[in-house]
Amino acid sequence: MGLRINDEIPNLTVTTDHGELSLHDWIGDSWAILFSHPKDYTPVCTTEFGAVAQLADEWEKRGTKVMGISVDGVEEHKGWKGDIEKTSGAKAGFPIIADEDLTVAKAFDMLPAEYVLPDGRTPADSATVRVVFIIGPDKKLKLSMTYPMTVGRNFAEVLRALDALQTSARENVALPANWTVGQDVIVPVAVSDEDAIAKYGAIETVLPYLRKAKLPT
Repeated sequence: MGLRINDEIPNLTVTTDHGELSLHDWIGDSWAILFSHPKDYTPVCTTEFGAVAQLADEWEKRGTKVMGISVDGVEEHKGWKGDIEKTSGAKAGFPIIADEDLTVAKAFDMLPAEYVLPDGRTPADSATVRVVFIIGPDKKLKLSMTYPMTVGRNFAEVLRALDALQTSARENVALPANWTVGQDVIVPVAVSDEDAIAKYGAIETVLPYLRKAKLPT
């Protein structure tokens, strides 16, 4: 059984290019994003790591830590970061887990428990290790996205989803399709019209079960 939304993530001690880290201690009181890759020195992944590096200020604004995962070793990670920084123009200051024994990949259900990487492996041998996990300060999984090897992840969408998750948790609201910060939110069904108006000042009733409001500024 894989991790489901609101499951607590495994509290693994992992080896990274920043040293040994306990996942729960590393997250602390922050939000966190784990983004996994099948191998270092691969083209799509290099562009993705660069995109994450370029968003360093955005992650910090949102109180969010980021950590990469790859099945290669620490020294390979350190060397690869040179390519990432060269191509992106941004410092890759986040840690990358060296998941050579697949402990993290298996614990997060990215690969079968019995899976063993073959000698002379290629990225195709660990292709399923391409997932984004967004984790809350309570150490519980809030969202996951899985991509194939050939399609680079849209980190603008990861950022948007993070904004939505944080807003939903903070304001106890839901968010409509394509929502971005500043747009109307959805009033929970359990909240009465009277209470919603008292909180938001006004509501828009689109359907009996779909009411929108603006968050107080």
